[in-house]
Amino acid sequence: MNEENTGQAPHVPLGTTIWAGLIGRCPACHQGKLYDGYLTLAPRCEICGLDYEFADSGDGPAVFVILITGFIVVGAALLVEVFYQPPYWLHALVWGALALILPLLLLRSFKGVLIALQFRHKAEEGKLASGE
Repeated sequence: MNEENTGQAPHVPLGTTIWAGLIGRCPACHQGKLYDGYLTLAPRCEICGLDYEFADSGDGPAVFVILITGFIVVGAALLVEVFYQPPYWLHALVWGALALILPLLLLRSFKGVLIALQFRHKAEEGKLASGE
């Protein structure tokens, strides 16, 4: 593929790619917006023109967010229970709210990172090689 078509120079550090995904920027130029809405991708980058048609993060971001949220909420609830023994209604209020808010805060960033990494590594849907 032509480097002009991919938009990604090989010398861009991995940290820069991950940061672009975290803040919702174009994986190619790191300037344009990746999203049109909360989780809706823009059709293309308004700066470099990269078409986001390739981007399909699937359920990956949701899986990571569920695992991380569960680890944080359950771990924190256990620590608070061991050290402070608050009433159950307080547990339900605090950890229920955190279990709802934390995924909303993390999901957009995780989706951006997975799309940026997908672009960086030129990942695409699996295809069978034809014998012709």
